[in-house]
Amino acid sequence: MPLLRKWETARGTGLAAIWKVEEEESFFTERITATSSIKNEKRRIEHLAGRFLLQYLYPHFPLAAIAPDAEAKPRLPANALYFSISHSWPYVAVVVDERHEAGIDIQTWHPRIADISHKYLSQQEHNMVGGDPRLLTLAWSAKEAAYKWNGRRGVEFIEDLPIQRFFGPDTPYIDLLCHNTNRVAAIRLEAQMEPDYALCLVSHVKIESK
Repeated sequence: MPLLRKWETARGTGLAAIWKVEEEESFFTERITATSSIKNEKRRIEHLAGRFLLQYLYPHFPLAAIAPDAEAKPRLPANALYFSISHSWPYVAVVVDERHEAGIDIQTWHPRIADISHKYLSQQEHNMVGGDPRLLTLAWSAKEAAYKWNGRRGVEFIEDLPIQRFFGPDTPYIDLLCHNTNRVAAIRLEAQMEPDYALCLVSHVKIESK
């Protein structure tokens, strides 16, 4: 089975994993109780693979209890476990945390990402990140992971999620701020750059009132 990596989160309160999908859909449907009505086959397999990976990490994860909250973020009742799922074919990444809000994002490389980078990076951030498509993809992944952690709609990637420190490909952290209606969160993200993808995972958060 193509489990690429499984590790304990930096907080020590959860687990994360990356899976490369090479199986038929039946591999997942035979191993989990979850179903999907998604019509697109690839998207449906991604959906099922994400739920399979949740149970791979936590065998008693109650898949049937997952439901969107008021902001459309998937949750369990009473936040019995916090979790986040990301897909970028053929990769699926998940994190499950027993105590803290979670956020993870995985992105395969997009050579033309420079063409859209102005939509999520300010000029100051561009100067910090540089023009390498791999670093631009990593920056996008960092903001996506923070957005998922935040779990609220209406967040602007440039104004509300400014990158503070971008350590680059050789140091595995990115710092950014997450502005919300009544708080500012200083977020540190674990960053991974691999031959086929970039991944960011929220590892530490400090909340401050505005």
